[in-house]
Amino acid sequence: MLSGKLSDRARNGISLVFLGLAVFVVYTGTTVADVALPSVRADLPATEAELRWVANVYVLASACLLLSAGTLGDVLGRKRVFLAGLAGFGAASALCASAGSIEVLLVARAVQGAFGSVLIPVSLALVAALFPDPAARARAIGIGAGFCGLALGMGPVVGGLLVDGWGWRSIFWLDVPVTAAALVALGFALPDGQPRRHRRLDVTGQLLFVVAVAAAVFGLAEGNDRGWTSPPVTVSFALAVVALPAFLWWEAHTAEPMLPLGLFRNPVVVVACTVNLLSLFGLYAAMSLLALRMYELERLAAAEIAVRFLVLNGGITVASYAASVMVVRTGPRVPIVAGTLCSGAGLLGLAGLDSADGYGAYWWLLVLLGTGISLAAAPSTVALLGSLPVAWAGTASGVSNTFRQLGSVLGVAASGAMVSARSLLPGSASALLLAAGLVLTAGVLALALLRQRPRQDGPAGAAAPRTEQPTRVGGA
Repeated sequence: MLSGKLSDRARNGISLVFLGLAVFVVYTGTTVADVALPSVRADLPATEAELRWVANVYVLASACLLLSAGTLGDVLGRKRVFLAGLAGFGAASALCASAGSIEVLLVARAVQGAFGSVLIPVSLALVAALFPDPAARARAIGIGAGFCGLALGMGPVVGGLLVDGWGWRSIFWLDVPVTAAALVALGFALPDGQPRRHRRLDVTGQLLFVVAVAAAVFGLAEGNDRGWTSPPVTVSFALAVVALPAFLWWEAHTAEPMLPLGLFRNPVVVVACTVNLLSLFGLYAAMSLLALRMYELERLAAAEIAVRFLVLNGGITVASYAASVMVVRTGPRVPIVAGTLCSGAGLLGLAGLDSADGYGAYWWLLVLLGTGISLAAAPSTVALLGSLPVAWAGTASGVSNTFRQLGSVLGVAASGAMVSARSLLPGSASALLLAAGLVLTAGVLALALLRQRPRQDGPAGAAAPRTEQPTRVGGA
């Protein structure tokens, strides 16, 4: 077998590259569809609302299922679950590419997002197991974060080129050979026998979580179009208000929760989840509002808008690796606080833009925002995975990435809700000021809770706790 002929270092290197490539296509799926929407509408009869959900349903399905996906890897084996998720993602991409109606495309996108939700947390858990040394793990996570940054930046550009040259279906067909190559390579390179935990899936908790998140996002996304007091929007918010407390109550009382609330006794978990939620809220709110500004005020085409965002994603990509190395030397507090200050300052600067300001007035603010997001996000992930036993890595990364996805979904939905009738003033300034305040709040929380450097021989290599819900987990 090929994996037996390779050294551990070579096998781990191959695994890291193809894990990053798999996560790259998942994150690309978040941004690439936006560029294809005009072409989709020309080919498949669809309303504006249906087109909007081509992108939204993918992110929503991913956000709703991340918690269970991380636990699934811990229970059934991470390699097995990751390869199954990769195969499902490729099949769903083929279904998207061959869709003959908007309804089929929406269903296929939801399935694609569901399988994508498996790949994100399980990939982080695999990295934690492959690289037990804190310094090596930090570098590996930084490389993975770089793949994510490249996906955010290159997705719209590559998508625009593919759509212009071969039509919208090509953006989904491209996923098929990429996922197939990753499936073969990881099947050989990934080692078997990662630690597992014996437990049942929390079906009731998963259903309550889906209802809470889907209802809240639907209300925010449809409020402007349908009216904030319309029956569908009112009912959706009411469902969210009922389902969220019910979900938390169930998780606190069930024997095997998909969200072990005991994790939040660990200050690293609290900081990581808060930073991920609020940072991604600010990032996606800014991207949504700036794309609208570029389209409405600067009259730019989709490809031109994508190119202008490259400076943002360049900052994300470069800072991801630097931050993950920095956290090993300084602990998580310094880069997280520095990152939230940078991204908060970038958002404040963007909130002060005048309608007459051109790209020259704000490109550097995009660099500041992207750099700050990565300075905060990558160290929080490194610290989180280093503060818990390896057997909990899938569940912990699922929790962390759920907060990331919720931040992105809520950022887009909330910014759209604050900007009505295509007016960029004052709604955009208010939304960006809100985002800046939330991001800075994450920094204050990190400053207060992360008081000491994490142990370099920390609990990541310790045995898994005997209980299924951790009542005590290591601090920062």
